[in-house]
Amino acid sequence: MEENISTEEKTEAKKPFYKSMNFWKPFLGITLGAIAGFSYYHYVGCSSGSCAITGNPYMSIVYGGFLGLFLVKSPCSNGKC
Repeated sequence: MEENISTEEKTEAKKPFYKSMNFWKPFLGITLGAIAGFSYYHYVGCSSGSCAITGNPYMSIVYGGFLGLFLVKSPCSNGKC
């Protein structure tokens, strides 16, 4: 008793997770956001060190990564707005 499954669904089920877009879109969004956050810290940053985000490179990287993830996984990026 074989179900009627198309060949696309069969190949999609066999594909490893790291080769799917469900892995690469968020990964690239976080990576590019973190690079942008560090670049902002490096080139614009706060010289006194009292700024919450731009005074610390780690916080700039984390906030940039969150922003990159949000831009990739937001409902509007999927066309649901």
